[in-house]
Amino acid sequence: MTRFLLKYVYQGLMSGKIQYQKVLNKVQLSAATAPDGPILVIAGAGSGKTRTLVYRVAWLVERGVPPKEILLLTFTRKAAKEMLERAAKLSDRRCKDVSGGTFHSLAQHVLREEAQRVGLSPSFIIMDRSDMEEVTHALVPEVDGEKRSIRLPRSSTISTILSKTANMEKSLAEIMETEYPQFLPVLSQIEHLLKIYKEYKRKNSLMDYDDLILIFRHLLKEDEEIRLQLSNRYKYIMVDEYQDTNTIQADIIRYLGSLHQNVMVVGDDSQCIYSFRGANFRNMFDFPVHFPGTRIIKLEENYRSTQSILTMTNALMDQAKEKYTKCLFTRRVGNEVPLVMDAGTERDQAFYVCRAIETLLDEGRQLRDIAVLFRAGYHSFELELELARRNIPFAKYGGFKFMESAHIKDLLAHLRVIINKEDILSWGRLLRLLKNIGPGRSKTIIDWMKKDHVLPGRINEWPGISKEKEGLTKLAKLMGALSTPKVMPEKGVELAVAYYSPFLKERFDDFPRRQQELEQLISMASRYKNLRAFLDDLSLEPPTSPVDIRPLDKTDYLTLSTVHSAKGLEWGVVFIIWLVDGRFPPGKSFVNIDSLEEELRLLYVAATRAKDKLIIVYPGQELVRNSGGFRDNYHRGLSSFISALPHNVIEHQSFISSYPSAIAPLAINPYRAAMHERAGVSHYNAILGSKSFTKSMDPLTVDSSALRQGDRVNHPAFGTGVIARFLGDDKIEVIFKDRGIKLLHLGYTSLEKI
Repeated sequence: MTRFLLKYVYQGLMSGKIQYQKVLNKVQLSAATAPDGPILVIAGAGSGKTRTLVYRVAWLVERGVPPKEILLLTFTRKAAKEMLERAAKLSDRRCKDVSGGTFHSLAQHVLREEAQRVGLSPSFIIMDRSDMEEVTHALVPEVDGEKRSIRLPRSSTISTILSKTANMEKSLAEIMETEYPQFLPVLSQIEHLLKIYKEYKRKNSLMDYDDLILIFRHLLKEDEEIRLQLSNRYKYIMVDEYQDTNTIQADIIRYLGSLHQNVMVVGDDSQCIYSFRGANFRNMFDFPVHFPGTRIIKLEENYRSTQSILTMTNALMDQAKEKYTKCLFTRRVGNEVPLVMDAGTERDQAFYVCRAIETLLDEGRQLRDIAVLFRAGYHSFELELELARRNIPFAKYGGFKFMESAHIKDLLAHLRVIINKEDILSWGRLLRLLKNIGPGRSKTIIDWMKKDHVLPGRINEWPGISKEKEGLTKLAKLMGALSTPKVMPEKGVELAVAYYSPFLKERFDDFPRRQQELEQLISMASRYKNLRAFLDDLSLEPPTSPVDIRPLDKTDYLTLSTVHSAKGLEWGVVFIIWLVDGRFPPGKSFVNIDSLEEELRLLYVAATRAKDKLIIVYPGQELVRNSGGFRDNYHRGLSSFISALPHNVIEHQSFISSYPSAIAPLAINPYRAAMHERAGVSHYNAILGSKSFTKSMDPLTVDSSALRQGDRVNHPAFGTGVIARFLGDDKIEVIFKDRGIKLLHLGYTSLEKI
């Protein structure tokens, strides 16, 4: 199909005009060549909205509209530039002269010209985010300096709060109540800071990004001469991603189009997922109100996904209370129904996703064509560890890599020194958390401990102790508790989290989120029998940069991404994990209908990233703590968004019941074989996972000669299961009824034949 389109475009160029009817479908054509007047284009996922805008620009220029009278607004200057360059290549080089850019760049341009009208100097300075943080930091001492029980937020957090207040046009109290309740005790100080921040900008001719569009809107609203002048300058206005505009930007469009009404906005209300930045998807519904006589055009033909995926996503959005009803369809071949897989536990969820990815590789897929999406960055922690065990290269977008997060490193340092009291890196890290202990003093303490062979629980006996006494005493108490013989990993992590929490609140403004991530460590530790095994498995951390984790083909790696970071992208196969109420959607979203509706749209965005296969995975047996206060404190089960779908649009399976059909030895994919050989692991260990956390059990003797494939067995931790197969003389794969598939080392496990 692409070859034919290129042929027609080429023919159009040779004749001097584009043959629009041959390169656009009927609905795209009606949008690109629409007559004057307001137009709302509702562009479903993968329906070619960018293509439509590009041809709209070309068509207007071909009609004789001067390029300077056309305004194309996007959310990045790069996007605008690329669209105009495409239009220039398709039709007329003059398309590059179209006025294109962002709302902020347009505002800056106009305010430079008309600065005196709003009491500004034409040479005003625009502060970027780092400048804003520097100014707020410098102004903090001017706020009431009386010591409080809760500290002021860091300058980066204060800047975020102030920006949200401006963008969302809400009071400081409203923003802090909903998003930063931990800092409500210092609300009055931040209100004072906001006041002196505004005065500082005025005195020094400074403007931040939010000021640009706020003052621009004020100018358009209050100055009729400028409003009419700009509306006459830009006789045709187009706006991309209109669902992501805030109320301020929608007002700007209304004023700019007031004279001629030639405004085309393109967007998809079902893909509005940035309300936390101030985006207001209701702008899509209000547009026909502000521009009476609006022509509504729906782009519903999808060029990305199979019909089975689209049928599921259509049904998903049927649940939305507010929406423009649209029914996506495609001419693509493929009828594989989206799969909903109950993986049992979080550990099994990671195991299942990795096994499924390896099977896809054996079938000829490339890693670059596969993505795993999730609601929050910490949802992928267990998966990251399993991928590292199997040497599957990946890059993560959105959130931090598990083992790279500062709070995770801090917490684990307290556990590592129990296993190895000579670990000077971990000692340095945890000592520097204490007041009055810097790099020099921490080195002195570490040297003393090494020289005198001091046990961790006696660190408070350091001879040079003075101001550090309180901190070292508390640390010694923790070290003593962690050093208790046979302390279980779960208990050890609980003790460390309780000790570290005050430091977490002091060091990080987003400590509620980080606290939740630390609690995830407790859940992970519960599956281990000793601390060393737990830390050993965690030490199989992924490399620290995307370059390092591409061992062969530099472009071939698995994508892990939050859904927000994945918007606008696509992959052949998409996994969505943790589809459980309390995680996706998160518990806090059940507080009000608007939040829940946005979570539904977020899932829609995730599902529409898939071209060929969509696999939804959830740990149905995992107990999830709901932080939002809805229903009970804990909840277990499939996301209500998925359970509400008609049964004929998805296929439900269980990891345990579906797995036996796939336990036959897998064919070795040449790419993976080479990749794993480079990493120094055998083919089967690479496929099945070279380590099992059951090695944490005390060495036991199991008579492998008494066991056969298909035997029913009992394990003290995992319960009853069936032997799937043997791997050499010392490893065995067992499918457990309640815990999924486990790879056990016969020398370090206990199995009883039933």
